[in-house]
Amino acid sequence: MKETEQQRRRQQQQQQSIWSPRERKCLFLLQHKRNNTRASLLQIHAFILRGALETNTNLLTKFITTCSLVVGIHHARRVFDQMPQKDDTYLCNTMIRAHLETRQFVESISLYRQLRRHSGFSPNNYTFSWLAKSCGLSLANWEGQQIHNHVTKAGFGSNLFTSTSLVDMYTKFGAMGCARKVFDEMTERSQVSWTALICGYARNGDMDNAKELFDQSPEKDSAAYNVMIDAHVKLGDMECARRLFDEMPERNVVSWTNMIDGFCNIGDVGSARLLFDTMPEKNLFSWNSMIGGYCLNKQPDEALRLFHEMLTTTSFEPDKVTVVSVLPAIADLCALDLGGWVHQFVKRKKLDRATNVCTGLVDMYAKSGEITKARQVFDEMPEKETATWNALINGLAVNGRAEEALEVFLKMTHSGFKPDEISMLGVLSACNHNGLVEEGKMWFKAMGEFGLTPKIEHYGCMVDLLGRAGCLEEAETLIDSMPYEANGIVLSSFLFACGCAKDVERAERIRKRVINMEPWNDGNYIMFRNLYSKESRWKDVEEIKGLMSRGGAKKEAGCSVIEVNSRLWEFIAGDKVHPQWEMGIVMSVIMGKGLPSTQMLNLALGTLYSRFVDRDVNNFEDFHVAILDIFNTFNESLPGKHYDAPTRKEIEECFAEWEGAKESERKKVFIEFMKKKVKLSKLDDATMITGLVTPPAAMAAKRAGESVPQLRIIKSIPDVVFVPSATVLALVSVKLSRRIFQGNVASTS
Repeated sequence: MKETEQQRRRQQQQQQSIWSPRERKCLFLLQHKRNNTRASLLQIHAFILRGALETNTNLLTKFITTCSLVVGIHHARRVFDQMPQKDDTYLCNTMIRAHLETRQFVESISLYRQLRRHSGFSPNNYTFSWLAKSCGLSLANWEGQQIHNHVTKAGFGSNLFTSTSLVDMYTKFGAMGCARKVFDEMTERSQVSWTALICGYARNGDMDNAKELFDQSPEKDSAAYNVMIDAHVKLGDMECARRLFDEMPERNVVSWTNMIDGFCNIGDVGSARLLFDTMPEKNLFSWNSMIGGYCLNKQPDEALRLFHEMLTTTSFEPDKVTVVSVLPAIADLCALDLGGWVHQFVKRKKLDRATNVCTGLVDMYAKSGEITKARQVFDEMPEKETATWNALINGLAVNGRAEEALEVFLKMTHSGFKPDEISMLGVLSACNHNGLVEEGKMWFKAMGEFGLTPKIEHYGCMVDLLGRAGCLEEAETLIDSMPYEANGIVLSSFLFACGCAKDVERAERIRKRVINMEPWNDGNYIMFRNLYSKESRWKDVEEIKGLMSRGGAKKEAGCSVIEVNSRLWEFIAGDKVHPQWEMGIVMSVIMGKGLPSTQMLNLALGTLYSRFVDRDVNNFEDFHVAILDIFNTFNESLPGKHYDAPTRKEIEECFAEWEGAKESERKKVFIEFMKKKVKLSKLDDATMITGLVTPPAAMAAKRAGESVPQLRIIKSIPDVVFVPSATVLALVSVKLSRRIFQGNVASTS
C-alpha cells in the first residue's frame, strides 16, 4: 500500500515537471491557505475553465478535494460530473472519499455503481476500503456483501488495508461470524486488524471473545486498551477497567476520560475527580466529562465551580456539549446571572442553531422561574424536537401554569410530534400542581391512545394528585392495582396525604412497608410522629423515635442557595464553616431581641474584631489586608450598596494608634475606626443587618413554606422574585420601625 502511494506521488512529480505555467500557477493557488474560501475557489474554477485545464486530472483532483471541504460536496460533485472522462482511479477515489467524509454514505456507494456501469473505471484497494467503510457506517448490509464479492473477484482479498476494512464493516453489521472468517483468512494482520475485531466483539457484548482476542494480540496499543476499557465502563465493571488502565504502557486523554466517565456513571464522583486532577494533560472532552458527571450525580454547585475554573484557568472555549452539560446545573441552582451569560455566549458563537442547546436554555429558564424567557427561546427556535416541547410543558407545570401547559401539549400533538413518557409526566405534573383531578384522570387513561404504558413515575404522580385532593380511598386503590411494586416515593406521597387528612388508619396500613423500604428517610418518621402526637398516642411517638434512631435516619439540615454578583452562596442550618456565620448568628440574635441601634453596631463590630484578631496581625501589611477584607465582606453581602474602603494613609494612622494602645484598649480603637468609616448616612446599621440576614432567611422560609399545603402557592413564586421582595419589605419595615421608635422617644421626652 505504501509503495503504491509512493509510486503515485513520483508520477505526480514527474507530470508536474512538464506542466504549463498556467497549470503550475493554478496548483500554487490551490495550495495556498489564503485561497481556501468559497469566493477564491470559485475564481480558481473559472480560471481552470478559461484555460482549458480540466484535462489535467491531478490538478482537478486537488481542486475537488479542496472544494468538497470548503465550498461544499455538491459543487465538487457537479465539477466531477462535468468531466467527459472518468477513468482515472485516483480521481474517482477522491470523489468517493469526499462523499464518505461528508457522511454521504449512500452517495458514495451510488457513485461506485455509476462508475462501474458507464466508464472504464478500475477500482483498487483504496476504492474498496472507502466503500466498505461507507457500507458499515450506513449499515448497508446487502451492499456490503456485494462489495466483498467485488473485492474477491478483483483479487484484493489478501490486501491488508481492504481486509481490515471488511472486518470493521462486518462488526458494525453485528455479523461477527463473517468478520471472524475474514480475519482468520488474512495472511497478514496489523494491530488495527486486531483492534477492529476486538472492538466488534466488545460492541456486540461478547466480552469473553473480546478478552481472549485481546490477550492473543501480539502488540497491544493504546487503541486496543481503550476499546476494552470502554467496554468494561459501559458494563459498569470499573474494577476490570481500572486494572486495564493501570496496565496500559502509555495512557492518552481518551483513556483518562473513559475512566472519568465510568466512575461518574456508577456514582463514584470522588474517584473521578481524583483522576481528573491527576491527568497529565486535559482537553475539552475531559472538562465536559467531569462537569457532566457532577450534574449526573446531582452536584450542581461543584459542576458550576468546575465550569468557572475551566473558564478562568484554561484557554478552552465551551462547545455545545459543555453548554448542554452546565445548563442543568444552572437550572438546579437558579443561577440566572450565569444562565444569562451562557445564553449570550450561545448567541455570540451561533450555537443557538443546535436544538439540544436551545432545549437546555428553555429548561434552564423555566426551572429558574423565568417562564417568559423560556417561551421566547422556544418560539425563536427554527426546529423543535419532542424534548423541546417536554421542557416547556414541564416548565409551565412547575410554575403553576397548568392551563398553558395543557395548551402547549395539545399544540405539540397537532404539530405532528408524538408524546413520550416525559411528555405525559409533564401533563400529569401540571394537573397535580393545580389540583386538576378530572383532567389528570383523563390524560392518565389517554396514555394508551398514544401507545404508551404508564410507568411507576406516572402512577406516583396520580397518587400524589389524588392524595392532595383528599381522594385517599381512590389513591390507595390505585397503589394496590399498580402493575409495579410501589416505591418509596409513591408511598411517601400517600403518607403525606394521610398526614394532611389526619387519617391515621390508612397511614398505619403502609407504615411497615414505607419504613422498611426507606429506613433512612427522616420525613416518613416525622410524619408518623406528628400524626401520633395529634392523637396523643405518646407511646407510639416514642416507638417511632426508637425506629428512627435504629434506622440511622437524621433530620436533614435546611439548606438554601442564593446568587449575588454571579457568585453562589450556600447557607446550611447550623453550619459553622461558612466564612460569615458569626455575623449571621449575631445579626439574628440582635434582631430577635430588638436591641437599640448603638448596641447592634457595637456587638456586630465586636464580632468582626474577633475575626480580625484571629488573622494573627503582626505588622502593617497584615493589618491592611484584614481591614480591606472586612470591607469586601460588607460589599459582597449587600448587593446594590458599596462602602468605600479606607485609604492607605487612614489605615496607617489607625494602625499606629492600634499598635501603640494597650491590649485591652485595642478593641476600642478598632471599633471607633470602623464606626467612622461605616457611615450611617450611607446605610444605617439596622438596614445593613437586615440586608445581610434577610436573603438567606427568606430562602429558608420559602423552602419550609413549600411543604405546608396551605402555603403551597409560595412554590409557584420564583426564588428570584421572592427573595428580593422579602428583602425590600424587610428594609422598609426597618425604616418604618426606626421612625416610629424615634417618634415615641421624642414624645416621651
